[in-house]
Amino acid sequence: MKHLKLTKVLSVLMACFMVLALTACGSSSSKGSGSPSSSGPIKLAFSPLPTWYFWYLVQDKGFFKKHHVNVKLVYFPTYSDSISALNTGKVDGNSEALIDCISPLSKGIPIKSVFATDYSAGGDGIVAKPGIKTVKDLKGKKVATEVGTIEHFFLLTVLKDNGMTEKDINLTNMTVQDSGNAFIANKLDAAALWEPFLSEAQTKGNGTKIASSKSYPGLIPDMFVMNSKVMQQRPEDVKNIAAAWFDAMNYYKAHPAESIKIVAKAAGITPAELKQGLDGFHLLSPSANKQYYKKGNTFQSFYYSGEQNGKFLKSLGYIQKVPSFNDFLNSPYIK
Repeated sequence: MKHLKLTKVLSVLMACFMVLALTACGSSSSKGSGSPSSSGPIKLAFSPLPTWYFWYLVQDKGFFKKHHVNVKLVYFPTYSDSISALNTGKVDGNSEALIDCISPLSKGIPIKSVFATDYSAGGDGIVAKPGIKTVKDLKGKKVATEVGTIEHFFLLTVLKDNGMTEKDINLTNMTVQDSGNAFIANKLDAAALWEPFLSEAQTKGNGTKIASSKSYPGLIPDMFVMNSKVMQQRPEDVKNIAAAWFDAMNYYKAHPAESIKIVAKAAGITPAELKQGLDGFHLLSPSANKQYYKKGNTFQSFYYSGEQNGKFLKSLGYIQKVPSFNDFLNSPYIK
């Protein structure tokens, strides 16, 4: 699954470093302030995630043309590059995890959520070696994940739900890919991973999944986010992009085999690889979007998810203050 290796990397440090570097040089695009074009194609970025590959289906089946919107898809093999491109005004929109929107928001970069594409529903999990059957069995054990990523946040959330904290385990900071390889090499007791490394750890490392994001709907949501200036200048185009996306989702539901074949070919992977990746995510319909965009006190509210993710980033020193999500999540297209 060569193109599925970067699924949910939290790129706060890298993306923000680039933005801050541009600021230091006096760049006018340091806050995504490059003048958005009022004509021409809207540049939509995305990177390797099974659900985000569906932008290929939107394009292939002519849904952009159907809704009379001029779009140029911009694929970034490296997820962090797509975040930096949106933050610096090089593209108009991007598909990214909610958690990766928080640092730019805290720095005043003009981005706004249009709609949510999906949330992790098994694509993230904790895998443990034989003999470790529950999360509580991790006490004192060597557990690896990438500190500062959504996987770290997922691990802390699971520990908290089991009456534990990070201090109860021997946490080892490694990239998610390295964590998976170390687990397979029998150098770890457990690891918090995302796909495809999660499945690889189970099959190649004889691991058992003791916790899954399937039990935490809304904890790890992904969104289509745009430069708010573009949204203000071209509201009809943005509405048509949203309509085109959900037309593609309906087409996928009606023609799953054909859709997977089209998307897999464009992504350069096999249909089987794409299908395996999609099994770990829950695509969100318009009605589900309406539900998750409401304020609430559970992870079935993106306001709550954003607040909890923000507190997590603040605790690590990645942001100084948790930003307000009122404007960011107040999407007219959801209403």
